[in-house]
Amino acid sequence: MLEMLEYDFMQRALIAGIFIATLASLSGTFVVLRRYSLISETLAHSALVGVAVGLVAGYNPMWMAVVIAILSAWLIEYLRSSFALYSDAVLAILLSGSLALAVIIVSLGGAFNNSLFSYLFGSILSVSDNDVLTIVIFGSLSLLFLLLFSKELYFIAYDEEVAKTSGVKVNFLNFLLVTVVAIIIALSIRVVGSLLIGALMVIPTVAALQYRVGFKNTMLISLFFALFSVIFGMTLSYYFSLPSGATIVLCVITIFIISLLMNKR
Repeated sequence: MLEMLEYDFMQRALIAGIFIATLASLSGTFVVLRRYSLISETLAHSALVGVAVGLVAGYNPMWMAVVIAILSAWLIEYLRSSFALYSDAVLAILLSGSLALAVIIVSLGGAFNNSLFSYLFGSILSVSDNDVLTIVIFGSLSLLFLLLFSKELYFIAYDEEVAKTSGVKVNFLNFLLVTVVAIIIALSIRVVGSLLIGALMVIPTVAALQYRVGFKNTMLISLFFALFSVIFGMTLSYYFSLPSGATIVLCVITIFIISLLMNKR
């Protein structure tokens, strides 16, 4: 492992990967507990629309992905809270629509190239110094939010109606949470890819839940699983010339299977 750290691109990828794993696993805990797992996939496809716009129009794809993902997150939360629509139905509609729109944009703009595929499936080679700086800055702000409001977010995940009657600003925190999730997903697509980031956000938490050790310990176990999957997956990717995003996801799926078998009873 020390050999691969001699290369600058691996150092950048590892720093970005550790930040992404931390943010995805911690935010994923609240997402999974709220039965809202599909939002990660939906926002990932929405972020892909931003990437497509950026590649076609000549803007920074990551920044465009962040903007479109945040707008989509706000739209999802607005539709969920203001209309009599099922959450999974809203997410399914926006997921399909976002993917279709992204395909049309890149087709019209002729942007089907290696750059697009790096955002689809992740590429450690594509992580630049600016990407790492962006991930660290916005990732730190997102992490700060999750830590400051962890109790309130857990309360909302446990029972949203009781949280409202207890004086918790449920709507405000819901919008903040989906905004943070959108930012995390948009920042992650360079390392893991838009088609795979949902797995890194959801599967470590689902695996940790199998141990039934309470909220705090579940979050810590989920964090460990995510970090291990990213580090081990990147190591395998480097030595065996495998796609980084897919390798990371297979690692975390393996951990989930092991956790499931260990806690079968």
